[in-house]
Amino acid sequence: MIKIAELLPPRPSSLWRMVKQCGVEHVVGGMQLYAGWESMPKDFWPWSYNSLVHVKTAYEDAGFKLEVIESRPPMEKIKLGLPGRDEEIENVIMLIQNMGKLGIPVWCYEWMPVFGWTRTSTTTPVRGGALATSYDHSFMEKAPLTEYGTITEETLWENLKYFLDAVVPEAEKAGVKLAMHPDDPPISPIRGVARIMRSIEHFQKLLDMYPGEVNGIALCQGNFALMTNDLPKVIRTFGKQRKIFFVHFRNVRGTPYAFTETFHDDGMIDMYECMKAYYEVGFDGAMRPDHVPTMEGDSNDNPAYSSIGRLFALGYMKGLLEAVEKSAKDKR
Repeated sequence: MIKIAELLPPRPSSLWRMVKQCGVEHVVGGMQLYAGWESMPKDFWPWSYNSLVHVKTAYEDAGFKLEVIESRPPMEKIKLGLPGRDEEIENVIMLIQNMGKLGIPVWCYEWMPVFGWTRTSTTTPVRGGALATSYDHSFMEKAPLTEYGTITEETLWENLKYFLDAVVPEAEKAGVKLAMHPDDPPISPIRGVARIMRSIEHFQKLLDMYPGEVNGIALCQGNFALMTNDLPKVIRTFGKQRKIFFVHFRNVRGTPYAFTETFHDDGMIDMYECMKAYYEVGFDGAMRPDHVPTMEGDSNDNPAYSSIGRLFALGYMKGLLEAVEKSAKDKR
């Protein structure tokens, strides 16, 4: 059964109560990252057993089931193949081992070195004057290279293999699934930095590298929709392989080089057909809304994560799922 979830910070807030009032039982969480953790004993690092216990019990005390960890220890040296990457890999393994001990089933990670998800505007007006994030690659074409100069796709693939060689066996022992998030946007290169998780073919290559049960996908619809003109087909392709571990359910309009994130019911993706595809392939993991416009009465201090916009998305998702489920039952 699809688990509609929401991303909530590890400290209780009014958003926790609002999400609970929407009938959401599942949560996507993060670690309590804090300045100076390196100087603390390892037993108190954000990905230590002791720290994760507090995160897990906080969610559970509020009535949520923690399904996914969607934050990461530092991984820049791993992605770039720099000295110190083995120490960073040890921290990732510590996280995975402790997740296994605590029964947290999925870790969402990504392979975007130097900078993560990137937008050129956080104030693009959409329906009713709501503010959305958008991307225009023409601005980035004029941007300077990063301090690392040119980073090739070959380098990123080599470093990813080195990482997975070490981590996959530990994830298998721990029973924790590794869900790779796509590049956002799915363009290569940006400012001289290659991006390799940017196409359907590259994701299949990732899956074929380690065909076991723990190597899979965080299917972020906003990015995957920019890789294909038939997203429901892609969902079925990966879903039949049982490789979709986690879903970011969101909508966009445009191309990889110029797009705007939209309300969930106002983009170019057929959201009903996507929900139907997840249901038909038997996806039973966490699915959360992602990147919503900032609505009237809310703050744009955290663009794409407006509280009101997220509540609208949750209601929309619950309605879609109910429609798909009832339609399937009527056909039996």
